[in-house]
Amino acid sequence: MKINNFGPSGINPYKRQQNKLDSANAQAKKAADKVEISSAAKEMQQTSKIDQQRQARVEELRVQVENGSYKVNPKEVAKSLLDFYTKN
Repeated sequence: MKINNFGPSGINPYKRQQNKLDSANAQAKKAADKVEISSAAKEMQQTSKIDQQRQARVEELRVQVENGSYKVNPKEVAKSLLDFYTKN
């Protein structure tokens, strides 16, 4: 009769199980949280910058209207209206 694998292989089966759990926990700890900003969020951030610029322009126009120095360019208004209605 031939006997192979003699030795203390089955003495502490819980040790192998604990080693597997420890390695799984180590891998879980290595994985860090990752934050990715979607394209929609980036667009919203860009929009807020545009809104700030627009708000500054609105404030500038409001001051001009209050001072009476605001002048309308009728040719620009007509061109904008024409462009708007020819596109739609």
